Formats: sequence, C-alpha cells, structure tokens
Amino acid sequence: QVQLVESGGGFLQPGGSLRLSCAPAGVIFGLVVMGWYRQAPGKQRELVATITNTGRTNYSDIVKGRFTISRVNAKNSVYLEMNSLKPEDTGVYYCYAERPGWAYWGQGTQVTVSS
Repeated sequence: QVQLVESGGGFLQPGGSLRLSCAPAGVIFGLVVMGWYRQAPGKQRELVATITNTGRTNYSDIVKGRFTISRVNAKNSVYLEMNSLKPEDTGVYYCYAERPGWAYWGQGTQVTVSS
C-alpha cells in the first residue's frame, strides 16, 4: 500500500507558525478526502482538519481560525498552515487520505510548541 509522507514538523515557541506538507510516496488515483490528525502524549488521535477534492474544508473547533488546510489535487498533496501555535498544539501530526474503499496514513511528524 502506498504510504503518505509528511514533512515540516519542528520545535518552536508559542505564537509561532509552521507549515506541514504531505504527499504520497507513489501513485494514488481518486483521492476524495485528505486531512490531518494529531495525537498528543497520553491522548487519543484527534481530527485537526480535512479537505475534499472539491475544496470543502472541515476544522476542529480548537484550531479553527488559526490553522488553514489546502491541497493540490494534481499532486495529491495536502498542506496545513498553522499560526498562533500554543503548547497544547504539541503532538504528532498525521496525514490522512481516502478514496472509496481505501484509507491511507502517514508515519507522522512531530510538532512541539514550548517556551
């Protein structure tokens, strides 16, 4: 199965910005939904944001207004622009994609927000 590959994680101070990127390591046709989930230490994985192939977006209430998701359908790539980062945004961020009958996950990229 084709893997999704994330990049862009890092360590930064509160109030900073970061941009995550994700694309498949191989060819996948017909991706409908792409998005980002995150998992903080000791917590369950939670939805951050998703975007459909028609551009419809959905955000978790805790990131709404601070994060922006976008995608380039021709590249099957998805991005997450994160602004006004808080320590509670710390976690492993996972890229997600789905097409009818199939779901794909990335290995995750660490984001740490701390002073």
